Amino acid sequence: MKIRIISAIVALAIFIPLIVIGGMPFTIAASILSILAYKEVLDLEKSHHKIPNIVKVLGLFSVIYLVLGNYGANFLNYRLILVPIILLLLPTVFYKNDNYNTSDAFYMLGISYLIGMLFNLTIVVRSINVNILVYLLSISIMTDTFAYAIGCLIGKHKMSKISPNKSWEGFAAGLIGGTVIPLIVYVNLVSTFSAKILFITLALSIIGQIGDLFYSKIKRENNIKDFSNIMPGHGGVLDRLDSFSFILFAYIILLWTI
Repeated sequence: MKIRIISAIVALAIFIPLIVIGGMPFTIAASILSILAYKEVLDLEKSHHKIPNIVKVLGLFSVIYLVLGNYGANFLNYRLILVPIILLLLPTVFYKNDNYNTSDAFYMLGISYLIGMLFNLTIVVRSINVNILVYLLSISIMTDTFAYAIGCLIGKHKMSKISPNKSWEGFAAGLIGGTVIPLIVYVNLVSTFSAKILFITLALSIIGQIGDLFYSKIKRENNIKDFSNIMPGHGGVLDRLDSFSFILFAYIILLWTI
């Protein structure tokens, strides 16, 4: 627990100033994290066959291309989306199935989109309104914190076989803490309270916890506890951004539909 707390303090000391400063320093930090996340997924040996080195390079290029691309006001640019398809699907024609087949290609394409869009949208949201990014991060952090703390204290009813340590008591606590506190953050930093933002915050907290289970499923399939050990006691980049990634994606969708 001591190591976990120290790691969290160090991470906050590094990233809070970067979030506040924004601009190029924040973009560089996001790019570095995307590269680390990309390596974490490539290290999941049971999720894919051995990937040729040239394809790994093309995948890295696709991730960086997506991270640094400008999605514009509507968060969408078809050119950005289509380039990784060309780079990662067509090489299957030049390799034998044992070296690089279509399932490997779709895996590489999927992780490129997941990681690339996660960090690109983080940069875009920060550039538009830093307070919105703080609000979204608060949902992820508060949901995870309350779910973990209450789950450890009184969690008795297991939520899923995917992650045996998660409980319904923790889920409920995460939903409450991940809604109430972020709403306070929103009202003080972004805008006034409304039924719409209450619904969005509730929905994002729920989606974040389900997204957490998705990443837990990946780790369970690969028989690993953490994606890496970049943050002692916390794991890797994807261990820390698991729920946030789905919260961010869902927020963008909800902006278009509500």
